[in-house]
Amino acid sequence: MIAPLALMIAGLILAGVGAQWFAWRAGIPAIVLLSIVGLLLGPGTDLIDPVNDFGTLLQPLVAVAVAVILFEGGLALDFRELTHSVSGVIRLTTVAPLVAWLLGAGAAHYLADLSWPVAALFGGIMIVTGPTVIAPLLRHARLSKRPATLLKWEGIVNDPIGALFAVLAYEVIAASQHGNGFGAAVGHLAINILLAVLIGLAFGLGTVQIFKRGWIPEFLKAPLVLGVLLTCFAGANEIQEESGLLAVTVLGLTIGNAHLLAIDEIRRFKETLTVILVSSVFIILTATLEWSMITELTWGHGLFVLAMLFIVRPVSVIGSLAFSRVSWKERLLVGWIAPRGIVAVAVSGLFGTELVELGYADGALLIPLAFAMVFSTVVLHGFSIRPMARQLDLAVKGPPGVLIVGAHRWTIDFAKRLVELDIPVVVADSRWHSMRLAREAGLPTYYGEVLSEVFEHHLDTSSLGTLIATTDNDAYNTLVCTDFAPEFGRRAVFQTGMHGSPEDPKRHSQTLGGLPLFSEPMTTDDIREDFRHGAEIRQTRLTDEFGWDDFIDVQGCEPPVIALVRGAQLHMGPDMPKAKPRDILLYLGRNAQNSQKPDENPKATSLAPEAQSK
Repeated sequence: MIAPLALMIAGLILAGVGAQWFAWRAGIPAIVLLSIVGLLLGPGTDLIDPVNDFGTLLQPLVAVAVAVILFEGGLALDFRELTHSVSGVIRLTTVAPLVAWLLGAGAAHYLADLSWPVAALFGGIMIVTGPTVIAPLLRHARLSKRPATLLKWEGIVNDPIGALFAVLAYEVIAASQHGNGFGAAVGHLAINILLAVLIGLAFGLGTVQIFKRGWIPEFLKAPLVLGVLLTCFAGANEIQEESGLLAVTVLGLTIGNAHLLAIDEIRRFKETLTVILVSSVFIILTATLEWSMITELTWGHGLFVLAMLFIVRPVSVIGSLAFSRVSWKERLLVGWIAPRGIVAVAVSGLFGTELVELGYADGALLIPLAFAMVFSTVVLHGFSIRPMARQLDLAVKGPPGVLIVGAHRWTIDFAKRLVELDIPVVVADSRWHSMRLAREAGLPTYYGEVLSEVFEHHLDTSSLGTLIATTDNDAYNTLVCTDFAPEFGRRAVFQTGMHGSPEDPKRHSQTLGGLPLFSEPMTTDDIREDFRHGAEIRQTRLTDEFGWDDFIDVQGCEPPVIALVRGAQLHMGPDMPKAKPRDILLYLGRNAQNSQKPDENPKATSLAPEAQSK
């Protein structure tokens, strides 16, 4: 039994990660592919039967996965993000859930034909908007700051709130069977919520003190956080079922806002764990579906899904944000985007079983209805968020831009060339006098330390996708690239060459830093020296008549190419593709005063602004 189960778990993880990779390559919501894989492995081919294969372990495994997901979400929430969105977030996590619960319960009763007790419980579950689905959508859509903040906070905070609404409904149902009143159930739940918050705070503050006092070595910090997370979740659940979700969210908020030195490593560890859990657990949950459950869905259930999409969600959001500082365009976008995810399915599965045991046969419909909502919202919202955001002028326009750390004459010239090609640029430096040329050129600038927390909250990096570190300090360039690599990607951070030979023991480890900006090892000092001898940043567009070989012939040798622009895409470093006609080359042209410029060649096309825009 152990060997087949171990093989199945390995296969699930591999299938989940593979689906995530394919979704990333194709630019589609990963949860759609995960659902398809689950249907194929489960009811499609009967290769796996999670209920029988995992037995009593299934529910605890799903519960732990949901706890880790919500903790990771709470860890990502920073109260300083709420500078311009605090009122909207409060409304979306207080007023909107209540309205959505009432309207959702009514829709479930009158359209899906669920009994009132089951409808009330399911209406509470359906206010959740999965954080594991929202985060990839926000990265894909590149929303402006406020709507992105509203959706991010709502998705994380409302998950435990929706679970608690479901708990309240279940408590009332159970209490009515034992002759207890509604007030007793509400009072009992309120006390348990308070205890869950206190448990999350206590575990969080205790962990923060352990870290700040240096009572634990670095290599044990991430494992300790995982142990604290699971203990906090299990302890709160012992007091009240599903209150552990609130406790771990509070735990994540507490640790995430303590600004610990090791917080980035902890976040990356939890992100990796979350990807694995989401990938495998969602396949497992989808595989638990049976064809008999799917065929039980009727036109009334379809009308319920439509009502949730086009009535309940927009009314609850737009109504709660009325007379707020959130613009009507932002209300429309937030009122449409509400993809459900793993939490909705997991909680529906738990309470569906409990309701059937209490004698409510329609409780068995919660799982297929939850999956119907997940499929519908993920597909519709996943493929519509970007076009809608663009139509409402709430998305970052243009290709991903470049953050240049280090203001020099050559980086200013390079930045000006990029701006002429409609590629966003920000030049950053902590030296005021070095920023003069950038300011005089009219370039967007950031004066200050890019590694500081102030930078994170005063410069919106959603429009940026590439970083170039060009300061005189090799170690600082390496540190900047290492710090920004998780955000921009390892293949999108570059730095100028380092002083000394590769065998120099004073050089940093090759596993740190960014990719080399040039194919030849050129330091910032080398480039500055070239500029003193007349070098400059040039650009040339290749054509069918003037190709790469012609370009090399004119130069006399292959010059240091900094970037290749193909269409709206910027390519740099070792991953730069082979140049083709209509590509634009940005390169360091040496000895400019004594050599023929490529755009003076009769075969080369002019790069006047009107030509560049074509």
